[in-house]
Amino acid sequence: MDRVLVTGGAGFIGSNFIRHLLKETDCKVINLDKLTYAGNLRNIRDLRPEKRHKFVKGNITNRKLVDSLVGKADSVVNFAAESHVDRSIETPQVFVETNILGTQVILDACRRFHVPFQQISTDEVYGSRAEGSLRETDLLNPSSPYSASKAAADLLVNAYHVTYGLEVTVTRSTNNYGPNQHPEKLIPRLITNALLGKRLPLYGSGKNVRDWIFVEDNCRAIQRVLEKGEKGEIYNIAGGNERKNMDIAREILRRLSLPETMIEFVGDRPGHDYRYSLDCAKIHRLGWKPRVDFEQGLQKTIDWYVANKRWWRTLSD
Repeated sequence: MDRVLVTGGAGFIGSNFIRHLLKETDCKVINLDKLTYAGNLRNIRDLRPEKRHKFVKGNITNRKLVDSLVGKADSVVNFAAESHVDRSIETPQVFVETNILGTQVILDACRRFHVPFQQISTDEVYGSRAEGSLRETDLLNPSSPYSASKAAADLLVNAYHVTYGLEVTVTRSTNNYGPNQHPEKLIPRLITNALLGKRLPLYGSGKNVRDWIFVEDNCRAIQRVLEKGEKGEIYNIAGGNERKNMDIAREILRRLSLPETMIEFVGDRPGHDYRYSLDCAKIHRLGWKPRVDFEQGLQKTIDWYVANKRWWRTLSD
């Protein structure tokens, strides 16, 4: 039975991935999470009876701890990261420490123990693209301290493969959404504000475009790369659901029977990318395609936030 070390496993995507692994495979999971504001034990509360899941509280920059856990694993999947662009603009040092140094600490441990490593990255490392879709071979052009720290980590991962022969893969996904996502992110922020009767804030004109993928689809893609991905390769993951932020806000309000006058346009953030779009032909060749269309996934997400107000009320501003 394989043993998978998942870092950042109490976060949004990480907790969903662990749940997916335990459901779809017979592997054992070691879950390492620092439990910052975004890492929430309530995300994995349902896993307490699961004997194949072990939670460890700790920081990925702690070399001794990371060594002790990597030495027990057959593979490592690194979700642990500071991931909110706005916070990275305010406090970039935290993002450098966690996203770059933390990744390097894990890579060192994987090199010592000869354990394959999978890095969970983001489409934001490519920067904005007005037309067409970006491929894995395109140049990195990050715009924020967050995306720059993730791009640096991706380069470190590649360097450990080229220099040390470490078995690595990287996945870069578009915007994830779904249940259990922290309300600082766009879709849960819009939903929770609407449920609270607050304005729905949109940066600038609200015309910025993102591609959205339901979190369970991304988890299936990550598992496919973990099992079938070619070592040293990068795989884009997208849902094929490009939407303007303004259109998402309108759709959420429509589904909640609330007026569009609740939308409020606020000053744009510095370095705000206009559009992200990924070419996913490479992972499609591994046999993966998204299953959840945006309309279905959005309704499932809205229903979850409606039914779980106790979960998110304490996290909302």
